[in-house]
Amino acid sequence: MAKRSRVETELTVNQILDEAFKQILTIGFEAMSYTTLSAATGISRTGISHHFPRKTEFLVRLDQRIGQFFIEGLDFSSLEVLEQSWGEVMQQPDRKAVLQLFFSLCASTDQNIKKLNSLNVVSEVAMSHFAEKGRQCVEQLIGSSALVLLQDGSVD
Repeated sequence: MAKRSRVETELTVNQILDEAFKQILTIGFEAMSYTTLSAATGISRTGISHHFPRKTEFLVRLDQRIGQFFIEGLDFSSLEVLEQSWGEVMQQPDRKAVLQLFFSLCASTDQNIKKLNSLNVVSEVAMSHFAEKGRQCVEQLIGSSALVLLQDGSVD
């Protein structure tokens, strides 16, 4: 078998990551598997596991993209508008999935999961706009979101 070029390998990895991102937001991280990724990409399960030996590696590689995706749904023009846009995000299944993912991973003992920074970025952006009040607002919104997700059964 001919050796693949670095560019081809990078394209394959990006294809896998793009599909993993899509599946995390649509079917959820728990439902996403090497089998679902293989079916969607046409890349063998073995090929996928070669690049991502552990499922949590998808989260590590996608952490920044997931955080950015969530932030893009928020409006930081004022604290009131931030709160309103957060409520709107909670109505968008793909962005709501980011919060569901965050809460489902909170109890993880995996050291790679503990390093994820997706929601911390939201707090940092809020602090850059509104100082300490921004951080407090985001913490309150995260707490309120947890209660909503628990009530509607979106978080195990």
